[in-house]
Amino acid sequence: MVGNSVVCLSAKAPKEMGSNSAEKFYRIPEGKGPHSVGCTDLMTENAAEGSFLRLYYPSCNATDNEEAPWIPDKEYYQGLSDFLNMYRVVGERLFQYYVGSVTCPAKPNADFKPGEKYPLLVFSHGLGAFRTIYSAICIEMASQGFIVAAVEHRDESASATYYCKKKSVSETEEESTPNMEKEWIYYRKLKSGEEERCLRHKQVQQRAQECIKALNLILKINSGEEVMNVLNSDFDWNKLKDSVDTSRIAVMGHSFGGATVIESLSKEIRFRGSVHQSFPDFTFVSGEIIGKFFKLKGEIDPHEAIDISNHASLAFLQKHLSLTKDFDKWDSLVDGIGPNVISGTNIDLSPSQGE
Repeated sequence: MVGNSVVCLSAKAPKEMGSNSAEKFYRIPEGKGPHSVGCTDLMTENAAEGSFLRLYYPSCNATDNEEAPWIPDKEYYQGLSDFLNMYRVVGERLFQYYVGSVTCPAKPNADFKPGEKYPLLVFSHGLGAFRTIYSAICIEMASQGFIVAAVEHRDESASATYYCKKKSVSETEEESTPNMEKEWIYYRKLKSGEEERCLRHKQVQQRAQECIKALNLILKINSGEEVMNVLNSDFDWNKLKDSVDTSRIAVMGHSFGGATVIESLSKEIRFRGSVHQSFPDFTFVSGEIIGKFFKLKGEIDPHEAIDISNHASLAFLQKHLSLTKDFDKWDSLVDGIGPNVISGTNIDLSPSQGE
């Protein structure tokens, strides 16, 4: 699971809470670290080649701020429907009903918490995902004192994403009409007869470049350079100046994001470590029936499992980023020792024989 170590999890499944609405009883867990957490979105350039990410960060207390919407646009429901091979009209209604009111426990555009340099994590999502649905992991890392840049990839591996482009002159003649519009990019399925390996190889190359581009963007902000955010935001990016510990940078991902992590490490020496995580937020906000039907939920208690995974990740990061924290108290988890942890892997790790 983490670096060269693999941790398997075993725990009891939670009881069904007996409701048709996930939002009423299920919610994404809050961070357990000492910091409050804020989040904000950053998009550069009016083209698909720009960067798009959600930043999670230690924040000042923002008790008046409402929590951030978990899935911010209906087009993401449409993209998820495509990815799950559902009719869009059906999928959009289902997602809207079950998770349309779900929020993540991070305060949008809350003031950044100054006073120390924070290590930086760049996060890469899996196939069919996007920047907001790993908020449980990203919020936990931010609560423990990391700045986390969750990239939304535009290689057609996200269920949906977009960039902002300027409208034509004729479309913006009315003063009340915004001069920007969203251009959506949806998940691309394999074409008939297409070899998946070729497509994924091309995608992972682009994804790695997008992670490196996100790293460069955050470090540019850290150095005090002005960055134009094409999204409307009240967040003061100037407060991030000199806030990143540039000697402690890692990259983290899930599934295809894990492959992206490996590719990124091979291309960028500033990434000093990597972590593979396995917890999209759906496991927390879907009930037993819906979660099992859409294969969004496993057999184990997700809260117990994510704690084990996060603790192992933090212990690994402390070791490889030389952090002066107390995360080493979870070192045993990295070695596969502890309750509900099974050492080893079901993957053959023996060296391949040369032809």
